Amino acid sequence: MPRGPRQTPAGYVYHVINRAAGRIALFRKEGDYAAFERVMLEAHQRVPLRILDWCIMRNHWHFVVWPRTDGEVTDFFRWVANTHAMRWRVARRTLGWGHLYGGRFKAFPVQKDGHLLTVCRYVERNALTAGVVERAEDWRWGSLWARREGPEELRGMLSEWPMERPGRWLDMVNAPLTAKEMARVRLSAARGRPYGDEAWVVETAAALELEHTMRGVGRPKIEEEKE
Repeated sequence: MPRGPRQTPAGYVYHVINRAAGRIALFRKEGDYAAFERVMLEAHQRVPLRILDWCIMRNHWHFVVWPRTDGEVTDFFRWVANTHAMRWRVARRTLGWGHLYGGRFKAFPVQKDGHLLTVCRYVERNALTAGVVERAEDWRWGSLWARREGPEELRGMLSEWPMERPGRWLDMVNAPLTAKEMARVRLSAARGRPYGDEAWVVETAAALELEHTMRGVGRPKIEEEKE
């Protein structure tokens, strides 16, 4: 039975992530990262999706996007993943060796308030969290670097946010997220659950038919035995 389309209609902001199959290294040298950037640029010419942030890591990548039209998110990331996988296999002469990515991209909607700032911090500090740089802005393969030092073509992919970015944004990105913030973002990434305050999450889950992402995780509470 064919799979249905992603529930990513226009008007919402989404955190999008995709990982390599078996967590193999998608990017082993600078040329690998640069090749993916070229795919990003080509995809953006085809589908001018509003991109707020991104971060390319060794075996996965993150984007924060704000589509203007229904279907943009799927069209953009399907082309990115398919084109990158084909070129990656051709370059390594491994065509026919199976899927490069573990599956279709995952995405979850994000409320356009402080929750969006938390998600953008999570994405832009990903390399810092992983311990591969000492400062988030030192990671060459992300929007934080591109916004400050990148070439015009990369900066041109970045759109204005739906809310004002704080003046001390760099300090905020370099400050660690709380354990609660990390846990909530990771849960949303894993389950596709909307990320925001409780009322917005319930409303958005209903509007996008994402109620299944709201089901409890872990063991149910055990009622005390009656005497």
